[in-house]
Amino acid sequence: MSDPARVAVIGSGPSGLYAADELSKHGGVSVDVLDRLLCPYGLLRYGVAPDHLKMKSLEITLRKILERPEVRFLGGVELGKDVHAAELQHHYDAVVYATGSAVDRKLNIPGEDLAGSFSATEFVAWYCGHPDSEVDKFTLDARQAVVVGVGNVAVDVARVLAKSAEELRVTDMPDHVLEVLDASTITDIHIVGRRGPAQAKFTTKELRELGDLANADVIVDPEELVLDEAGEQAVETDKTVRRNLEALRDWSQRSPEGRPRRLHLRFLHSPVAVLGNGRVEGVELERNELDGHGGVQPTGRTAVIEAELLLRSVGYRGLPLPDVPFDERAGTIPHIEGRVQRDGAVAPGEYVVGWIKRGPSGVIGTNKGDAKETVGRLLDDLDELPRAQHGKPDSIISLLEQRGVGVVRWAGWQAIDAAEQALGAAVGRTRVKIADRKALLTAAAEALPEDR
Repeated sequence: MSDPARVAVIGSGPSGLYAADELSKHGGVSVDVLDRLLCPYGLLRYGVAPDHLKMKSLEITLRKILERPEVRFLGGVELGKDVHAAELQHHYDAVVYATGSAVDRKLNIPGEDLAGSFSATEFVAWYCGHPDSEVDKFTLDARQAVVVGVGNVAVDVARVLAKSAEELRVTDMPDHVLEVLDASTITDIHIVGRRGPAQAKFTTKELRELGDLANADVIVDPEELVLDEAGEQAVETDKTVRRNLEALRDWSQRSPEGRPRRLHLRFLHSPVAVLGNGRVEGVELERNELDGHGGVQPTGRTAVIEAELLLRSVGYRGLPLPDVPFDERAGTIPHIEGRVQRDGAVAPGEYVVGWIKRGPSGVIGTNKGDAKETVGRLLDDLDELPRAQHGKPDSIISLLEQRGVGVVRWAGWQAIDAAEQALGAAVGRTRVKIADRKALLTAAAEALPEDR
């Protein structure tokens, strides 16, 4: 190809930006990264807990990708609303979908929809300052909270609930979140998993952070740390399981030190009903027993935790994109090695990366190898792909402007970034995140007209 190939990446989270990285390093390829949000970085900005400062520093790496001359950021552009899939294929030689897994799975138990019952996704979005989250969505006027799930997200939300607002003031949490956390009346947080400790999905680093909480005692019932044959084998063969068990057993032998809050790690319990008259008043749990093969079976014995807040963290799934193939059962876009399939056949010029490709598995770094596979297939196909009918770089910009879409380009994001840092500097913090969409647009408008 004599002219640079033009590729659209839909989604500016880690998976999309790793794809842009691979594409822009190839040479002879220009990349537009489109996102419905006004700010880049996706899960890194709106999903990683604000107190995980080391992980959030990955933004430096992702920023360098977006600063390349071959890569262009176009924020505030929603697929299916502002531009359609067929139109993207008209303007680009190839399209890469990188939209992640946006919604949580439900427990499907009675009372789950009572007031005071939320997904962990909603809570994370709120404390990360996601512009889609209502400012007053959470009040934390509960005494006890139940977090269902034993993965890293469950540990994150429990840790945030257990910390004081003062501990979190060093992060970029929005002020309205810190105000609610400062007024929180929560004394007890219960992390509940239906299987045993050997089957828990959290990493040891995340788990051990709970032991460093200055504001909460960690409480573990030694009777719930029982292992079956499968669990014993996992301890022998999996160092993460072994280290997790070491931490849990250590906590189970300690006595509470009288800290303001208590964080209870519960295993072998399944929520079977959420109780309450109009709002959450308790969660009914059924005790399980191990089946010897890593699974559990119910015992019929139940108990109730009195609680006014329920957060479920039992998995995530992708959402279908308009006019893009979707596997409802898997919650992913059907593909072969990243090549999208339509009606059982490979769709020329359409590719997929990240969780919307493989499901919600792996850590942020997993997306790097995943993107390399998909981009490898795209580059293999490049010479055979039909060329875009409107191949000029600004043709998509002209189309969006005609439709009144307020596209935020890289300079607009830099203006937002500067505004957030200025808000932080005014109160002795590194940054204060702007959560309101209108305020984000106002900040973006501070970019020089020729750079927008």
